[in-house]
Amino acid sequence: MGDLLNLNKFRKRKAKVEREQRAETNRRLHGRTKAEREREALQKRLLQAQLDGKRLDKPPGQDDG
Repeated sequence: MGDLLNLNKFRKRKAKVEREQRAETNRRLHGRTKAEREREALQKRLLQAQLDGKRLDKPPGQDDG
């Protein structure tokens, strides 16, 4: 007779490998370093400041004095 196999352990191991592969794919597609996130936030703030500086009329609630 052959060796007995526990199919639950096999299924769990296979599921774990698939989860790890999916996680690695997601890290490559969506992962960014802290420096990249900070640089993007800085660029966004600078662009918003430029846009506000070129605004012709002030939004309600902002006074010049």
